[in-house]
Amino acid sequence: MYPNLYFFLKETFNIEPWGFTHYINSFGLLVAISFVLAALLLASELKRKEKQGILHPKEESLMVGEGPKIMDLLFNFLFGFIVGYKILGVFFNGQDVNPQEYIFSSNGSWAGGILLGLLFAGLKFYEKQKQKLAQPEKRTLRIWPHERVGDITIMAAVAGFLGAKVFDNLENWDRFIEHPIANLLSPSGLTFYGGLIVAAIVIIWYGKSKNIAPLHLCDAAAPGLMLAYATGRIGCQVSGDGDWGIFNSAYALDKDGEIVATTADNFRNTLMSNNDFTQYLVREYGSMDKIPHAYFHGTGIMPNWFWAYHYPHNVNEVGTAISGCTGNYCAQLNPLVFPTPLYEFIACMVLFAVLWSLRKKLHVAGQMFGLYLIFNGVERFLIEKIRVNTTYSIFGFHPTQAELISSFLVIVGVILLLNAWKKKPAL
Repeated sequence: MYPNLYFFLKETFNIEPWGFTHYINSFGLLVAISFVLAALLLASELKRKEKQGILHPKEESLMVGEGPKIMDLLFNFLFGFIVGYKILGVFFNGQDVNPQEYIFSSNGSWAGGILLGLLFAGLKFYEKQKQKLAQPEKRTLRIWPHERVGDITIMAAVAGFLGAKVFDNLENWDRFIEHPIANLLSPSGLTFYGGLIVAAIVIIWYGKSKNIAPLHLCDAAAPGLMLAYATGRIGCQVSGDGDWGIFNSAYALDKDGEIVATTADNFRNTLMSNNDFTQYLVREYGSMDKIPHAYFHGTGIMPNWFWAYHYPHNVNEVGTAISGCTGNYCAQLNPLVFPTPLYEFIACMVLFAVLWSLRKKLHVAGQMFGLYLIFNGVERFLIEKIRVNTTYSIFGFHPTQAELISSFLVIVGVILLLNAWKKKPAL
């Protein structure tokens, strides 16, 4: 596992990387890449729909040639100060700092914040002075939907993070009630569907305000959303962020650290031998008998780690100590778990390929997004069967939050498809 870029470079190329690579977390990096990929595909699809005459520009009046305004300079200084206070603070405080925890704490570098704040404000002042006209004038500009992708991406990132955090705390309400502030500010604990729902609401509202038809906007975003989800799941896999499956008692680690097939009895023996990890699991699930696991031997076509994995050096630092490892990220899981992020990556890449191949063949608004909702919902519902999540008790059933939401998404997707099939194709 590669909790950050340092581990990846060191293990892949057998070199001693630069110190700053400790601060580039693999999960955060891949999430950022997923947003970039989604934005590029969204822009591409919006341009295609514009060429077809489906989407049109909106005229907006803007004042050009105005000099720098105090509020603009203050905003840029504040933004630069926050970035400098936190990001530069991570670098100035040494390698022992956990970047995620540091970002969400009150710690920071005042010098870094002031310097970067002044730099951002200075750059804004220079830009406005360069564009300043002797007599500012009002101009009408035609802005196409694809030119708004930058704004859409930023709003999706902010709304997505807030939604993911809120839904995670709703899913783990008991934990939230115990320490509400700590859980709200914690860098861990994010629920994908919470981010998807809140971001979708914000983006649809924004699209309507800019005369972008909501269904066409959703259709254009669908392939990129699937690809972004797959990319994010690779981030979960390579960092070992805790988003793994239940224990697979059909495999175990041998004395050399190799993953080998074993008997069902070995699961309890392994738990008994790892006292600290077992105590942690008992606190999580109430008793040893309630620790979720399944006995499943995979086919010989795939390596053993495909069916059961130990997530060495996982970013959550959960599990048993790795022999000979010192410093941070020296834990691995034993017993082993189903690597569900890897399964989701493979499934979502296949589903992305299907959506991308169909995008020019579906001509009615809502068809593409309806398919995306069905694909996403079915995939997530199935993977929940071997994932560890909080369950609810509803009329004798015990679904997870993700199962409830994924079922709802499938229903909405089916409604969108049925509605689209009633309409005459708009070629």
